[in-house]
Amino acid sequence: MSSLVIDAHYDLLFDVFRLRRQGERQVIERFYLEDLRTAGIDVLVCSLFVPDDYLPESALRTALSQIGMLHAELDESPGLFALCRNLDEVQKAHRSGQVALLLSFEGADPIGFDLHLLKVFYELGVRFLGLVWSRRNFVADGCHFTPKTEGTVGGLTAFGVELVVEAERLGMILDVSHLNDAGLANLLTFSKGPLIASHSNCRALCPVPRNLTDEQLTALAQRGGVVGLNNMLSFVYPKDEGANTNAEGANASGAASSSAPLLIPEGQPLYRGLLDHARHMIEVMGEDHVGLGLDLCEFQKPEAERIKSAFPSYRHVLPFLEALDAELGPAVAEKIKGGNWLRILERLT
Repeated sequence: MSSLVIDAHYDLLFDVFRLRRQGERQVIERFYLEDLRTAGIDVLVCSLFVPDDYLPESALRTALSQIGMLHAELDESPGLFALCRNLDEVQKAHRSGQVALLLSFEGADPIGFDLHLLKVFYELGVRFLGLVWSRRNFVADGCHFTPKTEGTVGGLTAFGVELVVEAERLGMILDVSHLNDAGLANLLTFSKGPLIASHSNCRALCPVPRNLTDEQLTALAQRGGVVGLNNMLSFVYPKDEGANTNAEGANASGAASSSAPLLIPEGQPLYRGLLDHARHMIEVMGEDHVGLGLDLCEFQKPEAERIKSAFPSYRHVLPFLEALDAELGPAVAEKIKGGNWLRILERLT
């Protein structure tokens, strides 16, 4: 089973939700299966993500609808996909030639302030808990994609601490991607098990709040966690802060404007920087703590307009996976492509 390729983060369910509401059916089979097979993706962790427009009133309903629509998709495409809760079910799906799908919260917004709902979602198959997206909820504060002027930020709330304790009691894996620095520090204090960052990169190479510092990477490694490499270019490459030096090109704090171009090397594949993040993670954390969390989230745009990602779709991922083999060696590449995530899946019940 060490040859499994695992992507630990994709907003598949919101795309299913979006397209089925437009009348589409067999969305995963028709729009995703061929690309997933081209890239050799065996396991996909599917996030329950609720956009701002649905908050707060429709968060719970939207999340439940996404799960319900996933079951409809499974019924419409029998034998192609399997909703899994643990490694045994993933292995069974793989032996049957199915793509294994696992469920994750990308923000605990659907739970609101009701701790009992966590058990409900656990029974529905959710096994990963990302506490926040990049906004505030009842659990904690999320980190922004770029620095912003704001008031006092917080870490875990009292309810957030209760949620963390309950999640670990249930056997869920806690995910720190999108959590701010204060919240991550709190989580290291109040949690006991491994912590993952399903889709985050290195702040040392790309200094944005969504990425993790070397100190944070080290702390996750010491807890037995894994960090998934994120393909979003704004998390891979730093901005060219010298490109906008006048008043119109800088914000009130003097930082480069959000429109500053990224420092993407010319004549290189867009995934080149992602290899640099992989190397840095290995240097800081060790090769047992790096995985894939690609976050191919530009699905609402025509493929030619997907300019924020290293990979417009899954079929473009294969050269990157081959580059991992060529540049890091097959043994290390196998760990990154899925072997390290298997260690996390072994903890699921």
